[in-house]
Amino acid sequence: MSSNSKENLFICFLVTLWYSSNIGVILLNKYLLSNYGFKFPIFLTMCHMSACAVLSYISIVFFKVVPQQMIKSRSQFMKIATLSLVFCASVVGGNVSLRYLAVSFNQAVGATTPFFTAVFAYLATLKREAWVTYGALVPVVAGVVIASGGEPGFHLFGFIMCLSATAARAFKSVLQGLLLSSEGEKLNSMNLLLYMSPIAILVLLPAALIMEPNVVDVTMTLARDHKSMWLLLLLNSITAYAANLTNFLVTKHTSALTLQVLGNAKGAVAVVISILLFRNPVTVVGMGGYTITVMGVAAYGETKRRFR
Repeated sequence: MSSNSKENLFICFLVTLWYSSNIGVILLNKYLLSNYGFKFPIFLTMCHMSACAVLSYISIVFFKVVPQQMIKSRSQFMKIATLSLVFCASVVGGNVSLRYLAVSFNQAVGATTPFFTAVFAYLATLKREAWVTYGALVPVVAGVVIASGGEPGFHLFGFIMCLSATAARAFKSVLQGLLLSSEGEKLNSMNLLLYMSPIAILVLLPAALIMEPNVVDVTMTLARDHKSMWLLLLLNSITAYAANLTNFLVTKHTSALTLQVLGNAKGAVAVVISILLFRNPVTVVGMGGYTITVMGVAAYGETKRRFR
């Protein structure tokens, strides 16, 4: 087998793992939070961050997946802590929304990330993109508006939380570019996860105990009634880390354009699988709105590439 064939086979393997872990963690989150009776999104996020902290350390320090980058100053640490807080908000918001919204609609709203990224990037730098680039964002927003009107299980609070999580995710990416822009402070995504995760745990643990006071009692009760409870939590947490790791590896081994196309397709695959698994009702209007949003995201990526 030639070196090119081996490389292509390896990339296909990575993409399969990336899809499996990303879609898997969304579906497991939905199952635990909506179908299983485990109604604690903050504690669930803390479990994810705990797995990310431990597995990131093992991957970087012992398996040398990437070279370890050290924190060099108090200023850099404070910037990482700020990013960690925004990261927490985005993940918790996304998990909370899954309690109230179908995965298909959750993914439709999440697809508007480029819109929020463009808004925050402009507010932060006052640098304008080409008008055609902003024009491509119109169907991104319009599609979600249409999908919202056609969503049988629309829940206002869930929608607000999902929209907030999407905005926080976009804000983190813009903030990361601003805060860690100097060569001495730049961290790759795996090292950033290594340092953000323990900070996130310190924030999420007291938040879970205060805002979800009966989490320990309910979790222990569920564990007694369902022997697979701990296994599900462990699998869910490991899958959350795998999603971050495979995202980093796919980014490293493919082009930005390939990653964009794969990302758009991943959302569509997640929607189809979730509908088949959870049997949530969908409408032609809702699916039409989601399709418009995905097409808008693809057009936005293409215009950004052409009008740099």
